[in-house]
Amino acid sequence: MTTLPNSPTVDTIAAKQRAQSFTTRSIKKESKAAALRLAISMTDLTTLEGKDSPEKVRSLCRKAIHPYDRDESELGERLPHVAAVCVYPNLVEVAAEALAGSGVHVASVATGFPSGQYPLAVRLRDARQAIESGADEVDMVINRGAFLAGRYREVAEEIREVADLCQACSNELNRPVHLKVILETGELETLDNVRRASDIAIASIRDGDFIKTSTGKIQPAATMPVTLVMLEAVRDEFLRSGRRIGIKPAGGIKTAKQAWHYLCMVNETLSPLDAPSPSPWLHADLFRFGASSLLNDLLRTFVKIRRGSYPADDEFADA
Repeated sequence: MTTLPNSPTVDTIAAKQRAQSFTTRSIKKESKAAALRLAISMTDLTTLEGKDSPEKVRSLCRKAIHPYDRDESELGERLPHVAAVCVYPNLVEVAAEALAGSGVHVASVATGFPSGQYPLAVRLRDARQAIESGADEVDMVINRGAFLAGRYREVAEEIREVADLCQACSNELNRPVHLKVILETGELETLDNVRRASDIAIASIRDGDFIKTSTGKIQPAATMPVTLVMLEAVRDEFLRSGRRIGIKPAGGIKTAKQAWHYLCMVNETLSPLDAPSPSPWLHADLFRFGASSLLNDLLRTFVKIRRGSYPADDEFADA
């Protein structure tokens, strides 16, 4: 039987004040450029609409591989590719073909996204289909109804079932398959619930898997206080067990300035733990931005630093 972790009570006022403090940090010009490159490499591009098509997914994949197609001629350097492209399971094969050999991961939402209310057998089948079609990352969503009703053990066991499936598929297919557990923090109501859900998910997943704030379908999505509470849960697990769990704020992060604030928060919360600053979490293997609309602002801001003026909006292709 799954053992439930004991979660500390969150001081909501202190968490909000601490999160706000990261928005006052000043960053030097060259550090800004490095942070922008890093943020680009940590971005997951997503298309999760009813009108999604193979053509739209291929276009998104081209953007993922080469975010600014004039970077070398205009800036004299190649900017990094993004971390992953996330699509529905039925479009995973298209994304996998388009991204083959690029280094960009193929992610897919599964397990009854975005509600998490389907029978567990259906959710597991959904996840297996995505993995067998080529996904190397599965974004599952927890059953918030069960969580808010206090059925924490049920939530934990369902997460563990999906994590076990990812491990089994990884063994069968001889390739890594990572899990991201979406808490949908906008529906969890309190920071105490965010911490409890984080701890339950962390206890149920493997080293290198992620906890994630949101589906992008509910507001509010990612916020700095929520992300700080989740980072502290990740930190406490590392200090307790040495396991490194990733984290992904998703939705609501739209500007380069906001991205800098989040990176400062990650670095100061999760460094130094077992290594000097910068934090080992400042890498796409352990931190992601789920914010497709963020990418072009990161690019515009990078060009501004290099040229001294902002480029026109139409200089960057939309996926």
